[in-house]
Amino acid sequence: MSIEKAYNAWASQYDTNENRTRDLDKKCTIETLNNFDFKNVLELGCGTGKNTEWLLNKADRIIGLDFSQEMLNKAKEKISDNRVLFKNADLTEDWEIENNFADLITSSLTLEHIENLDHVFSQANRILKNNGLFFISELHSFKQYSGSKAKYETENGTEELEVYVHHISEYIDDAKNNSFQLIELKEWFDENSENGIPRLISFVFKKMIS
Repeated sequence: MSIEKAYNAWASQYDTNENRTRDLDKKCTIETLNNFDFKNVLELGCGTGKNTEWLLNKADRIIGLDFSQEMLNKAKEKISDNRVLFKNADLTEDWEIENNFADLITSSLTLEHIENLDHVFSQANRILKNNGLFFISELHSFKQYSGSKAKYETENGTEELEVYVHHISEYIDDAKNNSFQLIELKEWFDENSENGIPRLISFVFKKMIS
């Protein structure tokens, strides 16, 4: 099943099914971005708007991109605010966003579905203002190594999504190659599991002045 079809099918239960990765990502996003100021936000893989709602507490304008129309429909049901524009988009193509639009780009649980990280950082560089921030929250590489991947339950059993394994060094190298500086890296664990494998990893990169 394609990623688009899988997320379209998942949309109806995405916000309500048990999902420790989704819940930890929301915590990670809030705790990290609460330390920064931002006005114009581009949200990659905005999904049902689970992080958009919180981002609106600080942002003046948000554009949310996602490849699943059904996920976007859920977001539009939850969020009716003229500061937000949700758009269907293929992130593996060039993003139809104006240059230097954003002072923050966020990407949550999205890049495991994209093979070419260099393209993502290249587009992010184009769209961010100088000194703009690129926040990434993803399933930790260690979790990927152990076989963990995005999945959900259906009437016919568990549906696993196609994913790509990205090493920590890959994020850092591709960011550097596109004029980003790493300013924060943090690993996120399930509650009471600090001695186990971290579930998520987050990065905050800054676009260097060109």
